[in-house]
Amino acid sequence: MAKTILITGCSSGIGYDAAHGLKAAGWMVLATCRREEDCARLRAEGLISFPLDVADPASIEAGFNEALARADGQLDALYNNAAFATPGAVEDLPVGALRENFETNLFGLHDLTLRAIKVMRAQGDGRIVQCSSVLGIVGIRWRGAYVATKFALEGLTDVLRLEMRDTPVKIITLNPGPIPTRFRLNAIPHFEKWVDWKNSARRAQYETSLLKRLYEPSGKPDAFELPPSAVTRALRAALESANPKPAYYITGATHIAAALRRLLPLRLRDWLLARA
Repeated sequence: MAKTILITGCSSGIGYDAAHGLKAAGWMVLATCRREEDCARLRAEGLISFPLDVADPASIEAGFNEALARADGQLDALYNNAAFATPGAVEDLPVGALRENFETNLFGLHDLTLRAIKVMRAQGDGRIVQCSSVLGIVGIRWRGAYVATKFALEGLTDVLRLEMRDTPVKIITLNPGPIPTRFRLNAIPHFEKWVDWKNSARRAQYETSLLKRLYEPSGKPDAFELPPSAVTRALRAALESANPKPAYYITGATHIAAALRRLLPLRLRDWLLARA
């Protein structure tokens, strides 16, 4: 029987590539999306797909139960990929914006992780892969909400990995850097919902920096940019290696960020990151 993996956030980008890439590699992929119309599109492409909204506890329960039913109770891997960002200066982020980010990027992910661990303990094997980010290693301006969720995910996953060492369940983190996806476009509605930039003390900075990045991208690849398939390759290594790494750094930007955090004094690191 093919090994089974449940993936969240498969409508586009990293999750979409992972779903198709793992299916091609022989995995039984349970590719979930927040919206049914996206699931229908994936089903038309030959994937097993059904709704699972990680910001909705009822949808998490229903989606996880559907996954187990489709796979006859077997779950070899969980890939927690779904996430989004609300860009803006930290001083302009209402508490509600942070809560919304944490519901998807951490709390829903944790709910699924707990459910998966119970199944994997019972079957005697399993892997849980958390999709973090280069921004789980260092922070940059305008990304405070997203950075906060990824730093929290890194800490929670580090502790979980330590605690699960005496079990057959392996805990692994992926840290992608710049990957061309719909992530920027998907962030715009959240920015418009929560950030009152016109009345911000930083209005001029928004106009010369963040607004241009959001609404007027240059179209040129970011430095160190790699395609989503680079993340899928790392995911396959995490899932199929006999002794997987605790974390996989993807793109040169992530390796540089890790070196900055490990080697530089904080004041110098701040000076460099303020220019990013």
